[in-house]
Amino acid sequence: MLAISEKVCHIPRPLANPTESVQCKPLEVQVGDKGIERAIKHLKRKMAGEGILRELKRRRHYMKPSVKKRKKMSEAARRRRKRLKTDELPRTMA
Repeated sequence: MLAISEKVCHIPRPLANPTESVQCKPLEVQVGDKGIERAIKHLKRKMAGEGILRELKRRRHYMKPSVKKRKKMSEAARRRRKRLKTDELPRTMA
């Protein structure tokens, strides 16, 4: 039986101490009779569950603090509009 292992570091934000070491836990997938394709699919699913892919996309490009703030505010406004829209809809009794 073959095992695919990848070391994954989930960095808590913000770090309390910049010199503090980051704990890494390995993601392991067992490759059995099902084949390597299924193991890769399982590994991708685990990585998505851990939020690793989202973190990679987020860190792909540098974003200035002012742009981060604007983006955060616009996302909050969108969530607020969505919540107000769902609250205004009449609820039907089934």
